Amino acid sequence: MDIRDTGATAIDSLYRISSLVSNTDEPKVALEYILQEIVAVLQPNSASISLINPDTKHLELEVSHGLPDDFNDVALALGQGVTGWAALHGRSIIVPDVREEPRYISLRPDIRSEMAVPMEDRGMIIGVVNVDSETIDAFDESAHKILTLLTNEASRVVARLWLIKQLRTKANQLESLVSLGQRLVGELDNSEIYEGLARDGRQLLDCQSCALFLLAPDKQSLQLQAMVSRDGMVEGEHSLPIGGSAVGAAILRMKQVEVNDLAFTEENDFIHIIQQEGLVSMLSTPIIFGDEVIGVLNAYTSRTHRFNNDEKKVFATLAGLGAIAIQNARLYARVFTSEESLRRNEKLTTLGMLAAEIAHEIRNPLTVIKLLFESLDLQFNADDERQKDVSIIGEKLNQLEDIVERVLSFGRNREGLHARCDLTRLVQETLRLVRLKLYQQKIEIEFTPDTTARYIEVNKGQIQQVILNLILNATQVMPDGGRINLEVRKVEQQVEFIIRDNGPGIPEAIQADIFESFLTDRPGGTGLGLSISKRILRSHRGDIALIESSPSGSAFRFWLPSSN
Repeated sequence: MDIRDTGATAIDSLYRISSLVSNTDEPKVALEYILQEIVAVLQPNSASISLINPDTKHLELEVSHGLPDDFNDVALALGQGVTGWAALHGRSIIVPDVREEPRYISLRPDIRSEMAVPMEDRGMIIGVVNVDSETIDAFDESAHKILTLLTNEASRVVARLWLIKQLRTKANQLESLVSLGQRLVGELDNSEIYEGLARDGRQLLDCQSCALFLLAPDKQSLQLQAMVSRDGMVEGEHSLPIGGSAVGAAILRMKQVEVNDLAFTEENDFIHIIQQEGLVSMLSTPIIFGDEVIGVLNAYTSRTHRFNNDEKKVFATLAGLGAIAIQNARLYARVFTSEESLRRNEKLTTLGMLAAEIAHEIRNPLTVIKLLFESLDLQFNADDERQKDVSIIGEKLNQLEDIVERVLSFGRNREGLHARCDLTRLVQETLRLVRLKLYQQKIEIEFTPDTTARYIEVNKGQIQQVILNLILNATQVMPDGGRINLEVRKVEQQVEFIIRDNGPGIPEAIQADIFESFLTDRPGGTGLGLSISKRILRSHRGDIALIESSPSGSAFRFWLPSSN
């Protein structure tokens, strides 16, 4: 082609390249158009445009002409080959005969000459334009000037398109953050907030996966709350130690921590998830509310990546919104719990007033019953079972009278009612009271009384009420029969009572709250038995706990100070 024709064609190409900004907004598409113009002007047998990956610092092929498809994955280190040399030194190079050039890396065996021109943007090399010919000495100085002009214009166009794309990305991120903030702050369910933050973080940075960790109550470890990858939720419970992990460093420093290669930094149980998901780089951002760190939000990539300042800022902003959403949900939960507590206290107040009225009404007929019973003067032989029943009836009438008096004089000091008694014998007496009910329900009792007395200093009627509550609770969960095992033992300075049943167990959802007032899962239940029992035991410097519960049965244990 005549040099004048080539020059005219180059001018036309320059115009078309400069107009790409208004014709497309995708740098990749622009590069394909640019390469077509270069091929049209210089007519090489093959050509390519490679850009420097800011993370790996390698030249990666973006677009090509006349090269096999399997060359698209070729990446050159700076200084490697003719193209890498041009990128490293920022200077053009013409190779008249590649067979005499030691730096040449053969991509096609029939190539004989090559020319490479670096792409520059604001003093920084961003890539290289490369043309090849099957003819020796195919490119002269005029061809070099034309390719330099086209490359310089291409660099300016690509830089502007990159800038436009970055601005659009920032605008989209800002719009997303506003939308995410409105949604997150309005959410009150913790699990939804955790999953939402992980999902939004992954989408915002377009990374491989995103994970949310929250600080454990002991502040020594981080608990995984949610992890989302491109394939969906990552299931499993995992924890990370604060010490000895990059994520822990983000907590301790209260600053973002970036890790380029996780395989060389993380040495904890979470590493198998990192390996399983193929994660390489990480950005860990602390979730801070006020001056308190409550967790971290981590972004992971599947290849080596250096997070730029824009990515770090937008991720930190999302973590800040997350902190507000999490604290808002926690505050709501506390308000809800307080409201429930107020309702419960209101019920207890009403119940107390009602109990006082009932006690007042019961006292008079109870007094009459007691007087009439005593006037019967029932006497039986000492070995007659009825004599024991008469004794128990009299004792229970006295206990009822004591309960009525206690309700009416609530708040007075009741220390005078405490007496020394044997817990083993108290259990035996309680079993006698419920023996008919146990027989009718076909419930077997396993209790081997201890030959050694287990003395406690208590209000006998109240402790018997606790034992009775526990036995009756066990019978109610076994309407078709079953087995109850009782045990009394002394452990150090305490006397313990253990009751086991083979019923269906307590639902896991309410196990933590079974000693709360009005909590019950039985139709017709009041939800007061265990609550009252716990208060009685605590007033005696003891306590009660659920020690196990499963579909094969439940077990309770209460303990009281031993009276030596």
